[in-house]
Amino acid sequence: MKHLNVLTIFLTWLCIISCQHTPSPMNAAPEYAIAIHGGAGAIKKENMTAEMDAAYRAALDTALMLGEQVLRDGGSALDAVCASIEWMEDSPLFNAGRGAVFTYEGRNEHDASIMEGSEQKAGAVGGVHTIHHPIRLARAVMEQSPHVLLTGSGAEQFALEQGIDTIDPGYFYTERRWESLQKFKEKSQKTGWNVQENPDYKYGTVGCVALDKNGNLAAGTSTGGMTGKRWNRIGDSPIIGAGTYADNTTCAVSCTGHGEYFIRYAVAHDLSARMKYQNITLEAAAEQLVLRDLVEKGGEGGLIALDKMGNISCPFNSAGMYRAWARPGEKHIAIYKGE
Repeated sequence: MKHLNVLTIFLTWLCIISCQHTPSPMNAAPEYAIAIHGGAGAIKKENMTAEMDAAYRAALDTALMLGEQVLRDGGSALDAVCASIEWMEDSPLFNAGRGAVFTYEGRNEHDASIMEGSEQKAGAVGGVHTIHHPIRLARAVMEQSPHVLLTGSGAEQFALEQGIDTIDPGYFYTERRWESLQKFKEKSQKTGWNVQENPDYKYGTVGCVALDKNGNLAAGTSTGGMTGKRWNRIGDSPIIGAGTYADNTTCAVSCTGHGEYFIRYAVAHDLSARMKYQNITLEAAAEQLVLRDLVEKGGEGGLIALDKMGNISCPFNSAGMYRAWARPGEKHIAIYKGE
């Protein structure tokens, strides 16, 4: 009987050890995962026509599909991020690339950044005017230069040296964004109205986070900034740790919102740090940060985040956020709260 008890204890112990070191299929990371956003802001269903709603959902679906296809074919998270963002940069619906807003002086100034999670290399550009795909130039800065952030004419000179596609600035003109600038200037000149008072003028970005079959994470963000911005203002989108961050041990993050707050509180990096040092889940860290702490500080916007296990979180404290995500056999596209 004594020997039987010893054997029972040993087998029980062996079972416990085995359960701890053999991951359950339910807890295994998916083959891939991807999430995108097209900006957060005063996006309300009552203010959207059925046609505009359908157009945004179709655009999100296409951008998501392009990135997902890269991952499904065994491509890297970096390639997936670029595929999705480049398509959104070509869409006039989003405040990035072709759809970028105008500065007070009537120009388009583009910012972008990208980061990979394995070695945590990063690249970014700010205030460029002639780059067809700013996210592509940000990646070139990461891969072909010893630097992280290049701006203005220097960034554009680097693009020429690297063979990155440039384009006439007129390509970025859209009537919709030009009219927004005129309304902004008219109101600001008459009443001294401040851009900070209206989220319609300060939110709008595109971003993507991805997890590939090798377990690598990547994140990217691209934007045209604020309508009516002055003095070469740059927001959080090209700032590593503020608008973009990736670390294979925690998560990949792309932010959208009132950039000054995201810079001050290093939001993208803070999410990763909360997971690492508080040992909490992606969802808990993201909701804590966006729905509580940012609100208390007066910051408005949202983010998309993805961890190494393929968990996705897309919290926002604004009226809406264009967003979509996919994993094998799953897809979700949403704009408003509650979707």
